Amino acid sequence: MSTRRRARSGHLTVASLALFVFLLVDVNARPANFSVHKDKTPDSKETNEILPPDHLNGVKMEMDGHLNKDFHQEVFLGKEMEEFEEDSEPRRNRKKLIEIFTKVDINKDRSVSAKEMQRWIMEKTEEHFQEAVRENKLSFRAVDPDGDGYVTWDEYRVKFLASKGFNEKEVAEKIKNNDELKVDEETQEVLESLKDRWFQADNPPADQLLNEEEFLSFLHPEHSRGMLKYMVKEIIRDLDQDGDKELTLSEFISLPKGTVENQQAQDIDDDWVRERKKEFEEVIDANHNGIVTMEELEEYMDPMNEYNALNEAKQMIAVADENQNHSLELEEILKYSEYFTGSKLMDYARNVHEEF
Repeated sequence: MSTRRRARSGHLTVASLALFVFLLVDVNARPANFSVHKDKTPDSKETNEILPPDHLNGVKMEMDGHLNKDFHQEVFLGKEMEEFEEDSEPRRNRKKLIEIFTKVDINKDRSVSAKEMQRWIMEKTEEHFQEAVRENKLSFRAVDPDGDGYVTWDEYRVKFLASKGFNEKEVAEKIKNNDELKVDEETQEVLESLKDRWFQADNPPADQLLNEEEFLSFLHPEHSRGMLKYMVKEIIRDLDQDGDKELTLSEFISLPKGTVENQQAQDIDDDWVRERKKEFEEVIDANHNGIVTMEELEEYMDPMNEYNALNEAKQMIAVADENQNHSLELEEILKYSEYFTGSKLMDYARNVHEEF
């Protein structure tokens, strides 16, 4: 209250000031017409533990249909990706990359063949799989409060809303009594999408309960052929403009909604189109008939497909194979380190043979 206002109205008594403060606090503490209210700021780590991730390591496409920009690094580095951060020391990264080269080079001929790279890609993909399994164990415990080894949709719904900041006891009570949950529109849309995904992960005979393995498929569809099909259907549904459940090149490269506001944004969009066009024509469209079916997209996205791993190995070699001998020498991998690791190495050729 300003000095001018006090001059006109006189001084508030201690009692009236206390009443004013009480009413102000009480009004702010009670959201009107909102049966389930938020009582804390959600912990992002807690939320991530029970929500299906948007990004799946070792899978070529994101859940929203975008290409995985880090795929090459993920299948080359596996669980060691974090060791190659952009701000890490170049000499240490060079040494680590040399160590990786010696592991990939099984026959010790100082070059990496497509078959050797294929084996390495499958091994690194399996590392991502095992990491997902370990994380799933923790996530499952978080949503299985009674520890009976099964999670109902209602149990998950309570934990999900609690992780978003809603009062857990209040949510649980309302669900138990079949009372309406009044949540915001965005949260309701997420819940509906999760519910559909939940029942897809419920293996036959459907009992509306998920065990630990089914919960893994719920969080990580790449671990289940059935859930991988579901993921593919969702992506095609979002990109398919004529409803024929197939994708043409024009549908696959259609730009996301929004307008290009400047030249820099236009350049980014042009790169986006070029990358998707190349991937569609050279990789996804297996029979090169200009149409991508659900089956073709499913094969493309299957991280444990050995044929895909061999094709990926050949592509990775082609990027850095300067002497065109269809294999990679250490110097080539070091020179193209940014492609393989996401990090540039300074003076990549310096003392290569000595260090090797």
